[in-house]
Amino acid sequence: MSTCCQFVKLRQKKRLRRLRFTDCINVMAELDVPGHAESWGAGYPDLWPSSSCREPLDVSKTFTFDLIAGILTDVRKIFPFELFHLGGDEVHTDCWTSTPHVQQWLRDHNMTAKDAYQYFVLRAQQIAISKNWTPVNWEETFNAFPTKLNPRTVVHNWLGGGVCPKAVGQGFRCIFSNQGFWYLDHLDVQWDGVYNAEPLEGISDVSEQQLVLGGEVCMWGETADASVVQQTIWPRAAAAAERLWSKREAISTRNINITALPRLEYFRCLLTRRGVPAAPVTNFYARSPPRGPGSCYEQ
Repeated sequence: MSTCCQFVKLRQKKRLRRLRFTDCINVMAELDVPGHAESWGAGYPDLWPSSSCREPLDVSKTFTFDLIAGILTDVRKIFPFELFHLGGDEVHTDCWTSTPHVQQWLRDHNMTAKDAYQYFVLRAQQIAISKNWTPVNWEETFNAFPTKLNPRTVVHNWLGGGVCPKAVGQGFRCIFSNQGFWYLDHLDVQWDGVYNAEPLEGISDVSEQQLVLGGEVCMWGETADASVVQQTIWPRAAAAAERLWSKREAISTRNINITALPRLEYFRCLLTRRGVPAAPVTNFYARSPPRGPGSCYEQ
C-alpha cells in the first residue's frame, strides 16, 4: 500500500564508494473485525453468535479476543510494517441484539449494541498495539466514536468526501479511498475521475495535510474474478498512482487530456505488450474492449 526508500551503502576495501537509492514496498495486512468475518466460524463455530446468526463475531466471548490475539501474534512475524488494518466497517449488530446469550451479556455490562461495537473495536485495537502495531480502521469507527479511538488510530476513508478533513482536524492520520473515485469495482468511474480526485480536498492547513498518509485504490471481488481482474484494475490504478505523486497545483492548473492522458495510454499499451490485459484508458466502462482495431497502433 505504501512505499519506502532507503540508502544502501556499498563498500569496497573499507571505503565508501557510492550510495544507491533503492525502493521497497510495505504490505499492510487487514484482519476485518467484527464484521465480514462469517467464514471464521467454519473452523471455530463458537465465534458465531449462533449457528443461524453468524456475524458480527461474538462480542460476549473471551475466546473471540483470544483468537484475534493469537492470529495477530502469528501474522506479526510475517508483516513487519508499522500499520495493521483492523477493519471495523459495515457492522450490523442485529445478531447481537437477537441472540439470547449476547443479549444477556449486554444487559450484564449495561451496554447497547452501539456500545458493544465500540468495545469490540477498542479491544481489538489494544491487542494490535500490544503487538507494536499502529491500528488502521475504516471510517465508520471514527464516525461513531471519534473521541474514544486510540489517538494512534489511522482513519481509512471510503464512504465519501469530507472525512479526512474531520479526522486530521482532530489529530488523527488518514488514508483516502473515497469510493466515488477510488473503488475500482465501480466500473463507471472513468480515468479522469480517478485522476482528479484530491486526497487533500478541504484541508488547507499544512500541518494537517501532513497527517494524510496517502491513498489507496480498492479492488473488491464481488464483480470480478481471475478472468477480468487485471483489466478492471489497469490502467485506472495508474491514474491514482500518478495523482498521489504529483503536486496538487500540477493537476489543477493543466489540461489532463493533454498532459496525463497520453502518458496513461502509452502505459496501458506497455502493459499489454508485457502480457498484462489492461483495458483502454478512455472506455466509459472499465474492462470493456476497445471500440475498434488499432487502439495501441494509433498511438
